[in-house]
Amino acid sequence: MQRQGALKRQKERARQEKQREKDAARVERRKNSGSKDGEGSGEDPDIAGIVPGPQPPVFE
Repeated sequence: MQRQGALKRQKERARQEKQREKDAARVERRKNSGSKDGEGSGEDPDIAGIVPGPQPPVFE
């Protein structure tokens, strides 16, 4: 009977450790996700630098 309790505690510790590792990985992904090019500035890289309104003539 005593062996079952020890196994249960061991499984619970392993489960808690795995959850801690997953939480740490989740925090690391969140921290790294904001550092990608263009995403942090909130500006679409496809239209960066385009000025709305009348455009100057091509041949001037």
